[in-house]
Amino acid sequence: MVEKNRLLGDKLVVGIAYVLIGLFALICLYPLILTLSVSFSSEQAIARKGYAILPMSPSFDTYKYIFVNSGMKILKSYGVTLFVTVVGTAGALLITSMIAFSLSIKKLKYRNVLAFISNFTIIFSAGLIPWYMVSVNYYGLKNSILALILPSIFSVWNMFLLRTYFGSISPSLYEAAEMDGANYFTIYVKVALPLSKTALLTVGLMYALQYWNDWWHALIFINDRDLFPLQYYLYNILSNVNAISSGRIPSGASGNITLPAETVKMAVTMITIGPIIFLFPYIQKYFVQGIMTGAVKE
Repeated sequence: MVEKNRLLGDKLVVGIAYVLIGLFALICLYPLILTLSVSFSSEQAIARKGYAILPMSPSFDTYKYIFVNSGMKILKSYGVTLFVTVVGTAGALLITSMIAFSLSIKKLKYRNVLAFISNFTIIFSAGLIPWYMVSVNYYGLKNSILALILPSIFSVWNMFLLRTYFGSISPSLYEAAEMDGANYFTIYVKVALPLSKTALLTVGLMYALQYWNDWWHALIFINDRDLFPLQYYLYNILSNVNAISSGRIPSGASGNITLPAETVKMAVTMITIGPIIFLFPYIQKYFVQGIMTGAVKE
């Protein structure tokens, strides 16, 4: 009887936990559903009734305005963003992990000096104008695809995060590898990286989101429209819509499509976050594998 009551109590607790987690998930999902709904709503309905969870007077005018007028340009900007995100994330992970692993080795000469110099750049910087002059005049980053990659390829914060994780790996594993004749590069590739999948995926996701959402470097360095990343191209569309809606410039060739002012903001949001949302479920399973791989027993 006691065992039966205990089982019922456990089921009740599990049921309550599922309900609470489900409610929390719905609360988190609500803004995304609302954004999707508004992006497919009529601009007039939004102006009259405000936002709603279901599309009001469903309309594709917003997406027509974005894709019909700029379809190929958006696809090209998608390609630029994908290239920058993949290449930039891979390069940033390689550089960051190598520096972090080096600083995690206590026998490294001038280790504390190098860590201090890295930390110094977080607190103090040269400023925007000197940084821009050096990037353009000495590194030649004006109107170059590298201008979208190199400025964000190394983060000291992410490096210290990885260094902490590398430092938590048992030193006996490194010593055993050294006894087998492995050098530090071999230890880095065959010991440290496989045991740090969780940290690498976390930092990699940070870099990927940073590159995917970046429009600032395009604003500073890029004038060639063929090199516009997705975020900056949609930022221009949104700026044009706001300017036309405010009456500062004529609407021009908007045709018979009602110019979307509010709904375009939501449509731009859905276009930009869509790939990341679909990518995350495929990455999530590797976090669990990384946690199990990093479990070291003495």
